[in-house]
Amino acid sequence: MDTLTANQPSNHTMYRDPIQIGLGQVADVAKTQAEQLGFRFGDTGTHTSRTIMLDELSGALRVCRPQATRADYVAAIVAENCLGKHTQSTRKITLQRLTELYTLDDKVTLFRVARHFWYADEKAHGLIALLLSLARDPLLRATAPPVLALASGDEIARQKFTDAIRAAVAGRLNDATLDKVVRNAASSWTQSGHLDGRSRKRRLTVTPTPGAVAFALLMGYLLGVRGPGLFETLFARLLDRDANDLSFMAMDAKRLGLLDIKSGGGMLVVSFDGILTEKEKRLTHGAH
Repeated sequence: MDTLTANQPSNHTMYRDPIQIGLGQVADVAKTQAEQLGFRFGDTGTHTSRTIMLDELSGALRVCRPQATRADYVAAIVAENCLGKHTQSTRKITLQRLTELYTLDDKVTLFRVARHFWYADEKAHGLIALLLSLARDPLLRATAPPVLALASGDEIARQKFTDAIRAAVAGRLNDATLDKVVRNAASSWTQSGHLDGRSRKRRLTVTPTPGAVAFALLMGYLLGVRGPGLFETLFARLLDRDANDLSFMAMDAKRLGLLDIKSGGGMLVVSFDGILTEKEKRLTHGAH
């Protein structure tokens, strides 16, 4: 995967996408393969203008059938105005932003599997929306490390968000746009349950459910991580549980038919044979 050079001439440090931090396996995955599965990389993102838009996503998925196609979502949002927007232009802009964040396309792996878990676990909606947005918006992803660094009850320092985003975009955004990204990202983390408060945001501990755990593990799986490493990825860490707790929750997800997991002889094998197509398995690094 590509890395971006931070605009910090004093030490010439390299910006690393948070997906890569601590995960050597991920660095071996071909970027083009990950992008085919729905991941996005670079230094641009929807958070220059919007949040994760949880209400809008929820409305679209509530109105459309579980097997809806891309054309169905377009018709529901633009033609039928299922989200109650006032003008045709705002409907189209809303569709564009939701597409950037989620694709709303059943042919894209990340959206298709996220939708599967969404309908299987109603309580997981906020975390599923956040996790999918993180996979597709590098600007939001840049703010994950500052959130993870907080203990429950700690106040988030606005400057931490600002510095993280500035490093990710190598100084490309002006101060006004950077400030907007910070506000939008803080709102997104509030919608997911990781932060609380208005002007002063404090860290909360989220409560993951089997659907959120299964999706977080699957995201790591798509990026080539296998075995115990699945419980240490960026996506898994954002569930605010240690690897041991997550492994127990994965057993609950197995009982619900959301994943397959086997352990024994010091080995742990997690797979998603019932969810992924053969083509998708071939695209994942380490697939056999």
